[in-house]
Amino acid sequence: MIAHSLSDLLFSRGRRRERTFKVVIRYAARADLRRLEQYIAGRQAEAPQEALQVLDIVLRELPTARYAPYGRSFFSPDFGRRRSLGDGVESWRGFYQTIRPTQMGLSLNIDMSATSFFEPLPVLGFVGQLLNADIHSRALSDAERVKIKKALRGVKVEVTHRGNIRRKYRISGLTAQTTRELTFPVDQGGTVKSVVQYFQETYGFAIQHINLPCLTVGNQQRPNYLPMEVCKIVEGQRYSKRLNQGQIRALLEETCQRPHDRERDIVQMVNHNSYHDDPYAKEFGIKISERLASVEARILPAPRLKYSETGREKDCLPRVGQWNMMNKKMVNGARVRSWLCVNFARNVQESMATGFCRELARMCQASGMDFALEPVLPVIYVRPDQVERGLKARFHDAMTALGPQRKEIELLIGILPDNNGSLYGDLKRVCEIDLGLISQCCLTKQVFKMNKQILANLSLKINVKVGGRNTVLADALTRRIPLVTDKPTIIFGADVTHPHPGEDSSPSIAAVVASQDWPEVTKYAGLVSAQTHRQELIEDLYNVTHDPQRGTIHGGMVRSFLYPLSEQQEKSPSVLFSIGME
Repeated sequence: MIAHSLSDLLFSRGRRRERTFKVVIRYAARADLRRLEQYIAGRQAEAPQEALQVLDIVLRELPTARYAPYGRSFFSPDFGRRRSLGDGVESWRGFYQTIRPTQMGLSLNIDMSATSFFEPLPVLGFVGQLLNADIHSRALSDAERVKIKKALRGVKVEVTHRGNIRRKYRISGLTAQTTRELTFPVDQGGTVKSVVQYFQETYGFAIQHINLPCLTVGNQQRPNYLPMEVCKIVEGQRYSKRLNQGQIRALLEETCQRPHDRERDIVQMVNHNSYHDDPYAKEFGIKISERLASVEARILPAPRLKYSETGREKDCLPRVGQWNMMNKKMVNGARVRSWLCVNFARNVQESMATGFCRELARMCQASGMDFALEPVLPVIYVRPDQVERGLKARFHDAMTALGPQRKEIELLIGILPDNNGSLYGDLKRVCEIDLGLISQCCLTKQVFKMNKQILANLSLKINVKVGGRNTVLADALTRRIPLVTDKPTIIFGADVTHPHPGEDSSPSIAAVVASQDWPEVTKYAGLVSAQTHRQELIEDLYNVTHDPQRGTIHGGMVRSFLYPLSEQQEKSPSVLFSIGME
């Protein structure tokens, strides 16, 4: 490590200023403890949350000391194999743990979990994976420097050039100059020495990659320089940045398990933690059974699905949650007469994209849709970095081609690379916000594979998006669903999606859907609304305002769905709210 001056080095080693704190310790409310005892004994219906929080803290104390805690989960490289997710990131397995009141009393809820960590790689290896390029024999571009700086800022590294002395530092940035060009003052007299010279004279270490920049550690106003080749990323640092599509896919593959395998791993985790030997649990008189809780359950019969009368098979009874569209037609096929296809995948040739679109159109027709075989304009390739300009230009050309017919473009099919980064989100934003256009994205691998199952699945998605219905419940047609078919009913679903950790300026997004076709309750409309950051309560669900001239005004997302329903019925409907939220 290189300090800018001797005074800087002495200051960094000086003693920290002492501070005095006053600590007040008080007993928890005895009333909460008594209420907890009554709940455990079955004499009270509700458990006190404050007491549950205390028990949660007690049971988290031992795993916090043993493993890496994040949120309500604990992670360790010892919990099964570590899997590389690419770009210098790997997955660690762990477990989720929390106390929950249940019908059986207090229960310890444990489940398997996984999250991403930095791989403990040499920094050069991490940078090589991040850029997917050989960086040893050339200088970095400005874009590459910015990408490395964003990825490594705040990451802890340990030095490897001092033998057994492995001091650790936190990266604050990256130098603008290469290692060959870096110099620093070594004394108050203004003597200057290069980084290359300093490492050779002080440590006998010859820096090889002098064309690369150095890492800066410590104070940004008075940074210290570390060549990349003498640094290694410290193990156990959680990767909190957004994962790319490939990393997400690899993490899902790692965590996806069959129920029996998941049960086995949970039991092994409980045995590994040895809750019966937990000294903190013993101190509070907590005992935990090592057996899984047994809950009585029943399997509901599968509903019979109704398809169009024009198909060879007019209904279907799913088996083990599975069925297909063979010999069936959509109960209500939508109409799509004007559509476009834009190809963003360079390795998909024009002829292949055209053939894929034609086969998809034929599948839509075979499934019951009134779908035009040919697009308004031929398939065109657009560079992914020009998605907004390309889509708007193609939309304008298509509207010009339609001319006096005054038709609208009803659908856009986008062919995307398998690993497309932000392209998917950009396409949806331009289509839905700027152009008011329904879109269906297809991946390159789907174009190359192009079997009937893929095409049928895409046709089902397209039909629902453009206003059709694929199937309805047979019991709904015969009015045999309790409560739902007894009276005019609307079913709601609601959820809130929060931004990725670290995106403090982004709002949370609330979404509400509602059925629009009683008694079938199969067709749903949706609304979205921006929320306060990380707030689970939906602000615009139902609003009441008072206007001096118009009086009381009822509004909000729920009201938007209720007005069309009340106008369709001669009498006010009986409304059943079935709102599901996480």
